[in-house]
Amino acid sequence: MIRSMTGFGRAQEIVDGMSITVEMKSVNHRYFDFSSRVPRTFGFLDEKLKSYIQTVVSRGKMECFVQIEELREEDCIVSVNHSLAKGYINALNELCETYELRNDMTVSSVARYHEIFSVHKNEADEERIWNAVKKVTDSALKNFIAMREREGEKLKKDVLERCELILSNVAFIETRSPQTVSEYNAKLIERMRSVLEDVNVDEQRLLTEAAIYADKVAVAEETVRLRSHISQMYEFMSSTEAIGRKMDFLVQEFNREANTIGSKAQDVEIARKVIDIKAEIEKIREQIQNIE
Repeated sequence: MIRSMTGFGRAQEIVDGMSITVEMKSVNHRYFDFSSRVPRTFGFLDEKLKSYIQTVVSRGKMECFVQIEELREEDCIVSVNHSLAKGYINALNELCETYELRNDMTVSSVARYHEIFSVHKNEADEERIWNAVKKVTDSALKNFIAMREREGEKLKKDVLERCELILSNVAFIETRSPQTVSEYNAKLIERMRSVLEDVNVDEQRLLTEAAIYADKVAVAEETVRLRSHISQMYEFMSSTEAIGRKMDFLVQEFNREANTIGSKAQDVEIARKVIDIKAEIEKIREQIQNIE
């Protein structure tokens, strides 16, 4: 299925005691360009997210945002620096004795000296956190890809309609091109007779001249190739792979054939159709810049 490179997806779930939000968006880019924003303490998720998402997204400038909130109490150990605490208590007692102060020392008052405590949190279980984030990422990716596919269907419809317009103009050129040779032949004979008046016209020479002209303006090979390229475009549209780059190359071939037809055209009506064809090719080129 054709996918656009523009997409957005978001998911929020509570998994394994964590409230996790994953949000992703992308715009056009020639290659896969990924960046993520995760809480500083979960920096190990950056590369995991990139590798995981790249298995399903091949092109686009993509940004991923992750928020993680622990809902359950974290296990942590609070240690007391006893030598430092003893030093504070002795100093406070000394103050009381030296200056005859009332000793109102309590645990709370000593606890104000925060440096006597040290807090140690258990190391984060990276595997547990990644499995939880991956689950929410899957949900966000599902929404993200669904949007890309909806946009891709619109692009596909537009490109195919423009291909039909090109084929319509090609059909006109294929019909009109032989007529231009006949018209050229008739005009040539008329001019020769007008110039030579009573002198007999060399019909064989005129036929040779007309044949040279016909070969010069023949565009059958170009129209056949253009039809073949358009047929290949239809095949691409049914592909399940990322074919944006291939389509880009194919449109270059569209343009090459149209330019050749235009350079050979010796007829105003054909020239106008070539302009119409090139206009549609340019619109197709703009659209496939959005296709993955």
